Amino acid sequence: MRMWPLYAAGFTTAFGAHAVAASLGGMSSDAVRSLMTLGALLALYDGAEVLLKPVFGTISDRIGARPVLLLGLVGFAVASSTYVIADRPGWLWVARLGQGAAASAFSPAASTLVARLNPSAKHGRAFGSYGFYKSIGYTAGPLLGGGIVWLGGFRLLFGVMTVLAAAVALWALLAVPVVPPLPRTRQTVLDLARRITDPAFLRPTAALAAATAALSVGVGFLPVTGASDGLGTIATGAAVSLLAATAAVVQPRSGRALDAGKLTTRTGIAVGLGLAAAGFVCAALPGVAFLLIAAALIGAGTGVITPLGFAALAASTPPERLGQTMGTAELGRELGDAGGPLLVAAVASIAVLDAGYVVLAVLLAVGLLILRPARKLNRV
Repeated sequence: MRMWPLYAAGFTTAFGAHAVAASLGGMSSDAVRSLMTLGALLALYDGAEVLLKPVFGTISDRIGARPVLLLGLVGFAVASSTYVIADRPGWLWVARLGQGAAASAFSPAASTLVARLNPSAKHGRAFGSYGFYKSIGYTAGPLLGGGIVWLGGFRLLFGVMTVLAAAVALWALLAVPVVPPLPRTRQTVLDLARRITDPAFLRPTAALAAATAALSVGVGFLPVTGASDGLGTIATGAAVSLLAATAAVVQPRSGRALDAGKLTTRTGIAVGLGLAAAGFVCAALPGVAFLLIAAALIGAGTGVITPLGFAALAASTPPERLGQTMGTAELGRELGDAGGPLLVAAVASIAVLDAGYVVLAVLLAVGLLILRPARKLNRV
């Protein structure tokens, strides 16, 4: 029971990110006047996460992850409620920024608690399950968010998010045990720099960033490819759903395989990067069959990497520094989330979209050789 509120917290941050983002473009001109304004609104949530996740991760190590988790969830509920109460376009900016800041607190805190509340031999399964419910949030966000907005507008959507975050906060208060912070030795800036430049941190973090970049590009650009092949919105939406569903289903299985000794972090991350690279090669080929194969391969690749990457980070991090590590690793994922689409778009603007896919596939293939965790982190 103690893990379920953490899974719900993962769902909440993913749902909060995508439910609003997927519906912003349909708002009236009074709220979103231009593509630039739309882009700025979309960037508020992720921008706050990029800046604040490492900070709140460090605070989790200092005062305990549970208080940061609870405060973040309560803050998310409060931020969401501001738009419910005001229901004015200007307050949408305040609510969205507040949501991003609050998610920056409870997201790394939840990851830290997943690691602290499970023995290292079960980290793969724990992070796989956490990733599964987070993927469900990413998948369901646009669908449920769009339906809620259709029923009652953005005020109803933010009301739902207020109730969701408050309910998860109460659940966590009742079910998540107190995990006191561990004694820490004094850390200088140089010590921190050494730790985050250590290959034991950099390799799994870079692999997580690569997986997130692949997922973001797949979700954002496969519909464009499908449309150019003459497919309708239902068919392209099905391809994206296949990608997200495959990622969600594969994560728990990947984590269980790691815990059972059937898969090592080194081999698993290499396989995941290879699957994602093959997926983008298929995406560059014409036809709906290759589009669907690409979606499945990209989803499978990201699903394999994500729990293994987090398990590798947890294995290489002193327990008293888990919050800082998870927060900084989440920063890497956010950079991948933004950098992947920017790279593909830049190449596509010079050549064609298929060339962007191929470039990303090549980079993922190169990462197959250099981003695997060191052998000392492998489980045998």
